[in-house]
Amino acid sequence: MKKALITGITGQDGSYLADLLLEKGYEVHGIIRRASTFNTSRIDHLYQDPHVNGVRLFLHYGDLSDSLNLTRLIDRIEPEEIYHLGAQSHVRVSFDIPENTGDITALGTIRILEALREAQVPARFYQASSSEMFGKVQEVPQTERTPFWPRSPYAVAKVYAYWATVNYRESYGLYATNGILFNHESPRRGETFVTRKITRAVARIKLGMQKELYLGNLDAKRDWGYAKEYVEGMWRMLQQPEAEDYVLATNETHSVREFCEIAFAHAGLHWEDHVKYDKRYERPAEVELLIGDYSKAKAKLGWEPRVKFDALTRLMVDADIEFARTGRLPPSA
Repeated sequence: MKKALITGITGQDGSYLADLLLEKGYEVHGIIRRASTFNTSRIDHLYQDPHVNGVRLFLHYGDLSDSLNLTRLIDRIEPEEIYHLGAQSHVRVSFDIPENTGDITALGTIRILEALREAQVPARFYQASSSEMFGKVQEVPQTERTPFWPRSPYAVAKVYAYWATVNYRESYGLYATNGILFNHESPRRGETFVTRKITRAVARIKLGMQKELYLGNLDAKRDWGYAKEYVEGMWRMLQQPEAEDYVLATNETHSVREFCEIAFAHAGLHWEDHVKYDKRYERPAEVELLIGDYSKAKAKLGWEPRVKFDALTRLMVDADIEFARTGRLPPSA
């Protein structure tokens, strides 16, 4: 039985990845931060699964700022695969807390890599890199060879983590891979991220629980895919004979405005009647256009996206309508 360690297991990607690895027969270990409230809602369903039932899923308290504990955990667990998904991952918030973002998102990666090297555990390492690293894009579409031009403290921290991963691969021979993932969404997306903020508001407006939705730049364009599919790409990266870096994307770009149009229309609403502009949600430096070329992932990993923009938007709206009605996401979400 393979063992995998996931940082950020309680997040959107971490929860879907845990689902996938458990289905494949892995023993899964996750690092979670101690909090005064429960923050495991995205993975609680796994403890109700009779095939898991706590036997193959283990959670450990830890923090990406605590290098000693990270080393101890890796040494004790001895995982074959490490998926480093944990980060301060909100781009707009990173402008407000740049130091914390750098400490957790950038240096947190170094701490994991050093822990892996010090423990001398021959694990394969996945680094969750981001399309935000391309920022002020230098070519369209963006590939694994496109130069980075980060436009936020979050993106700067991710560039640091990306090159740290490459450096440890080249300097110490670690199997270390960067997955440069473009925006990937789902009903499990955090409610402060723009897509989930929109679909949650659509559901609440549809049910008479809310009247208006405040957003920033409606013209920003992103390459949006389905997170549930993207975690399979992560897994496939670590199954290759040699570590390389890959872009996962849909090769389509759509604006926030388009997302609003489809989401509200799917619920029988007109978005212009409810969406209001609020300059507080604007970034000091905006990323105007992201669109990724996933041809390398298709050729080498056999990976390509199946759920595209329209279907993804409708899927999220349907899930949030059920969530607004019942307080629970649908089982398939």
